[in-house]
Amino acid sequence: MKEPVIAVLCGGTSPEREVSLGSGKAVAAALAYSHPTRKFVVEQDALPPGLDPAQHLVCSTLHGTFGEDGGMQRLLEAGGFVYAGCDANGSDLCFDKWRTRQTVTAAGVRVAPGRMFHAAKKPTAAALAAELGEHVVLKPNRQGSSVGLQIVSSRAGLEIALAGLRHGDWVAEMRITGRELTVGLLRGRAMGIVEIVPKSGVFDYASKYTKGLTEYHAPAAISDELAAEVRRAAETAFAACGCRDYARVDFMVSAEGELALLEINTLPGMKETSLLPMSARCVGLDFNELCRELVAPAVERFGQKALAGR
Repeated sequence: MKEPVIAVLCGGTSPEREVSLGSGKAVAAALAYSHPTRKFVVEQDALPPGLDPAQHLVCSTLHGTFGEDGGMQRLLEAGGFVYAGCDANGSDLCFDKWRTRQTVTAAGVRVAPGRMFHAAKKPTAAALAAELGEHVVLKPNRQGSSVGLQIVSSRAGLEIALAGLRHGDWVAEMRITGRELTVGLLRGRAMGIVEIVPKSGVFDYASKYTKGLTEYHAPAAISDELAAEVRRAAETAFAACGCRDYARVDFMVSAEGELALLEINTLPGMKETSLLPMSARCVGLDFNELCRELVAPAVERFGQKALAGR
């Protein structure tokens, strides 16, 4: 069987395009050490020209809308492509923050108290504060993990934030103050746990992507008991949401030691300094090895498909 060319997709049309371009550049360079590799820059919500399902195995590093939400995955499946990462259904579910909350809760993983509403039928600040308190996290239901995130800490702030919501579905959650942890998963198994310490106190888009605004402790200095709970919860959520190959799961730990899942990232940032590579380094995988492992299950699927087609 001829070895597939790994087609690394990056760019895209979401607000996270620049981040994706960085991920794609790093992943393509790393995979080139072990596989024939070609980078494709996606410029519109469509498959890029030149992709061939008989030749290319796709590794997407698209982030946000049409990258993580199942849109590109549906096109790849319709085109007969083998690709790494979560399938269309798992991607769509995990991109939907409210459905993710419902799914993991049913599997026994705790989340912060919260509610979803449409901007056209938003609650009053008084009603939301009565339900969740004045310390609230607001985020778009279907967007990248930090896009549109708002942290509110007063009734007046809540009124201002709600007034600014013009369209779309939003999730409001009771804010948990404590420690933020994240863990990467390969083939459904948790790797090392990383603690995120933003200097502003909030891991928003600026803190995530501006050098020097956040400290990372890899591995996190936590008890063995908490580490085991984080890994167990991450693996349970991964399975419950139908994830495949790899993902990253984010948590908050309250001052009382209670763990709550924030969200599941099915196509997390993939520069060498990103969180998933940090998690992998905790268990001895360098960046090149991690990238090779990310596509390994898809390489197996590509070979099985080729044999079945003979």
